[in-house]
Amino acid sequence: METIPRSESLIEYPSDFPIKVMGPTHIDFAATITEVVLGFDPTFHAGKLEERPSAKGNYTGLTVMVRATSREQLDALYTALSAHPMVKIVM
Repeated sequence: METIPRSESLIEYPSDFPIKVMGPTHIDFAATITEVVLGFDPTFHAGKLEERPSAKGNYTGLTVMVRATSREQLDALYTALSAHPMVKIVM
């Protein structure tokens, strides 16, 4: 993977960065995503998570506010979330 020079990055590090995660509604969805995020941002806690059910309740959308320290950290977190079996979409 090509490293983007800091001068060309659109994100200033460190900073708080929102990531949206969507998956089928499940009682453990938020807790599971929290565990994944904690592996990349040890400062993450429940106060940095917003949860919204879809109109019919079949899906749950989460917005997690992570402390981004590098492009590599964000890329690895996106990869881990996208690969998780409970996750359908990561934005």
